[in-house]
This record gives sequence, structure tokens and C-alpha cells, in this order.
Amino acid sequence: MSGARLGFFTRLLDAGTDSERYRRALAQVRAAEQHGFASLWIAQHHFDRDEGGLPSPFPFLAAAAVQTERIALGTGIVTLPIDDPVRVAEDAAVVNALSGGRVQLGIGTGGTPSSFAAFGRSSDERRSIQAEHVEVLRDAFGGRGIRGTASVLNPPAPDLAVRLWQATFSVEGGRRAGLDGDGLLLSRTQPKEPGQSLHDVQLPIIEAYLEALPAGVEPRILASRTAVVVDPADLDEAWRAADPGLRRLARTFLKQDGAGDVRDIARLTDTHLGTVDEVVASLETDLTLGRATDVAFQVHSVDPSHEITLRSIELLATSVAPRLGLRTGAEAAAELQNLTAQTTGVPA
Repeated sequence: MSGARLGFFTRLLDAGTDSERYRRALAQVRAAEQHGFASLWIAQHHFDRDEGGLPSPFPFLAAAAVQTERIALGTGIVTLPIDDPVRVAEDAAVVNALSGGRVQLGIGTGGTPSSFAAFGRSSDERRSIQAEHVEVLRDAFGGRGIRGTASVLNPPAPDLAVRLWQATFSVEGGRRAGLDGDGLLLSRTQPKEPGQSLHDVQLPIIEAYLEALPAGVEPRILASRTAVVVDPADLDEAWRAADPGLRRLARTFLKQDGAGDVRDIARLTDTHLGTVDEVVASLETDLTLGRATDVAFQVHSVDPSHEITLRSIELLATSVAPRLGLRTGAEAAAELQNLTAQTTGVPA
């Protein structure tokens, strides 16, 4: 389909205690690397345990770094307006050093206004704060001093200056990411009008990004998608287990009552659940994937058992990816790290 690199995305929502969630997520990351996934992306969510299980991404990425060797380690995303950008730069730099230069830093303004008050910030000011914090990040990674002082980042991380990714729902946001020469993060929960497909909304964002991208800068476009691939014998049980989460997603994301056939809800929420043949056929209709350089799959809001997630990771890599032209293996993983050398001449 696209030649994009295969990625794994998680919001760390497995059933069980927080400790069990983190251990299972790390097992899933190890499985993803074992099966050749090029990248790992983790979400950051504050306070709401049912929305996402990880408020602090860098300790988790540090644990993942020492349990893996090749897979890129990405944040999808750090909510930068309510974080201290100096600490974000320091934490990212430490994990980057620990992992041998595998960090990809996804940032965004965040989608949960209620989280801002606890950090003493106003959601209404998120864009202006974001702009200020991004400037601090760039200065820190570029070794230019921090907030007008002589202080410089330790450990240094000049390669992270060109491993920034911006998340957006808008054409203007895509243009801004392009002008900055950053990567572009596109979400499976992209707002859209009734009757619109996901690619109807996201293709114009991609076009704006590519048009604004400076000459010589390698495009980086990641599309996050929900896909759970199961063996035929597990299909009926997978749909039964997915029912509550998909109906809840319809109520919260689509603002519908969550009634109707669960398969119809899956289509409306761009959820790809089924056998290898069914998931391949479903994903082939998503035109965004043909323009992406990276496609990261998550199991949410299906939220299957840990065992089904591990099997889905295997089937995505061994059976779905080859049929869609998604690339796996050490070479695909190394490409993200090596973009630094291609773009800036800085050794990766």
C-alpha cells in the first residue's frame, strides 16, 4: 500500500493493577520489537485512569529502552503546555542516551481541558504556552542556552531537534508542523463530520504539511489507527469483548447513544477488528495510509485481553503488514534514527 514503517501504539489500558498494566505493556513492546515493528508510541494522560494509564511517559520509555535494542521509542504525545519544557528536554535526553539514540518526541497541546487547572494553567492559553515551550525545547536541543541563560542541556541531545513531531487535527496545524520541519502525528480520533471518512479530513492536513516542508527535509507522517487482528476461532469472542468499549467510544467521541450493531459502530469509529483478511480489506480503504511514512496500530478502544493483543501484534507484523506493504525489521527501525544524519548531518 504505502511502504510505511509499522509501529505499535499503546495507552496502557490493560485490565489489572497499575503494576500489571505496566508489565503487560512492556511485554507487548518486547513482542513488537521481536516481530519487527519499527517504532513504539505511548500516550500520556493525566488523572483519568480509564482514558489512559500513563501520566509520565519517560520512566516507562526508560524501562522499555533497557528491555529492547532497536525499536524507536516515541511519545504520542507529551502534553507540552502543562509540562515544564526544560524537564521534558532533560528527560527525553536521558532516555535518548540510555537507548542509544532511539527517542522520537511527539508533542501537542492536549485534548483534555480539565487537566490544565491542576497544573495551574488555563486550557484557553494552551496554544500560546505551547509556542513558548516549543521554543525552549528547540533552544535546549540546539545547545543555544535555556531561557536566555548560559545553561545547556546535559546530556546533550542535538539529534532530538530533528526528532520532534507535532500532533494536530487541523490543516493549519499541519502547515505549522511542515514549516517547522517536524514530523506530523495524525490521530485515529480525528474530529470529522457525519458521513466523512477519516482520510477525507486527514489528506488535506497532509497536503498542507508537505507543501510547507522546507526543501531537503525528509517527510515524517505518522497515522495512528485501531486494529485488532484475531484468528478465526477467536473472532466471535473478540467482538463480544469489544462491545462495551466501542459503544463507550461512540458516546464520548461521536456523541451518539452507542446503540446499534457493534460492527456498524466499529466502522463509524474507524476500528479495524477481524481476521487477517478482514483487517487487510478494511485498512485498504483508508487512503491516509498511502501517504503516511509510519502507521502505528493500537488496540484501544477494543481493549482485548493481553493474550489477544500479543497475538494481534504477531499477526499484524507477519500477515497484515506484508499485504499492505508496511515495512518491518531492523532496517525500518534504524531509518527513524538515521533521519538525523540525512536531515542535518549529525551522526545518529
